[in-house]
Amino acid sequence: MEVFFIYKLILPFIMNRPKQLSGFFENYMKKDPLFMNKKALQGNYTPETIPHRDEQVQQIAGILAPALRMEKPSNIFLYGRTGTGKTVVSQYVADQLMKTARKKNISLEIMYLNCKMKKVADTEYRMMAQLANNFGAKVPATGLPTDEVYRLFLEKIDEEDKIVVLILDEIDQLVSKTGDGILYNLTRINSELKKAEISFIGISNDLVFADNLDPRVKSSLSEEELVFPPYNALQLQDILKERVELAFKKGVIEEGVIEKCAAYAAREHGDARRALELIRVAGEIAERKNKNKVNVGNLDEAEEKIERDRIVDMVKTQPKQGQIVLYSIFNLDPEDKVFTGDAYGVYKDNCKLCGLKPLTQRRVSDIIAELDMLGIINARVISKGRYGRTREISLAIPDSSIEELKKNLEGSLGI
Repeated sequence: MEVFFIYKLILPFIMNRPKQLSGFFENYMKKDPLFMNKKALQGNYTPETIPHRDEQVQQIAGILAPALRMEKPSNIFLYGRTGTGKTVVSQYVADQLMKTARKKNISLEIMYLNCKMKKVADTEYRMMAQLANNFGAKVPATGLPTDEVYRLFLEKIDEEDKIVVLILDEIDQLVSKTGDGILYNLTRINSELKKAEISFIGISNDLVFADNLDPRVKSSLSEEELVFPPYNALQLQDILKERVELAFKKGVIEEGVIEKCAAYAAREHGDARRALELIRVAGEIAERKNKNKVNVGNLDEAEEKIERDRIVDMVKTQPKQGQIVLYSIFNLDPEDKVFTGDAYGVYKDNCKLCGLKPLTQRRVSDIIAELDMLGIINARVISKGRYGRTREISLAIPDSSIEELKKNLEGSLGI
């Protein structure tokens, strides 16, 4: 009865409230879209051709081809910076290999796993449970001994004569979370299999990743190694032209957009993934503004938005102490020269506000160096003669992002 009375009281306000979205979605559906197939610009899209990676495609295909004769291929390690084509090339070759295997009725299975995914590869148990379940075993999320999960995985893949190729993307993330013991166990699996055989493709953005592995793991896993060089601006233009033709309607992209997009991405170590993201976001911005073309201005907005979002995500994932240090730097006058000691004084005051115990100035100096490595600040080490060394701090992010970041930090720290 009481609820009904309250509803009667507020009903007039609900009925008279301005209809902020009245007709919005209907009007949106009437608009002529700029995109034809937006998926062609997404990171998980596998194109029919991959420009400027013929050599790598042929090498990987040559290594995996023996699987079609039911012979175990060599394990492969692919290295290169983000966006250099490692994942797309390996998936392209895997797709082509599977098409041939199906035509010829060859027993081949290829499984792709991104080791960066949370709750998939953050522990050895979860990783092996995911693999076992992908092959049809039924492993609970928790509760079994890890050795039992290995047994179930082996039992499932060894049910028939077949070749299994396992693609472990961002394999360095797996090792950083679980250690290299899991790789040692995986590379020894073939000695326990009677019918099936398994090969691995490890993909890493860290060029020196394998140098830190146990020598036994490295010798087993890195039978063949390929390094993917960064794309240059002209190569990125070729990639963008192919994908734009698939993704956008004809004539939507104005002159100069592809060239500038390629230049932006070439500046970021030749990252094709970033180039595709940039032009996709530029198209979305143009659509929101009811434009029928994507221009250079839209691209500049997209670049600023992506950079801002990247920094916000980076700041949100920092530990509390890192967030307090950064918040303290934000509260110093950027017009003055700012040194570690200045930031430390403000930091101690902010720790009191947050109820956290302050770290030593030396540890805060280490955090400042970490923030410098992330590209959020610049922290130049300078000598003060007999007074020792310190860091001169300046912000490395756009002024337009600072207020938003401060508000996020205040919310996270409860200030």
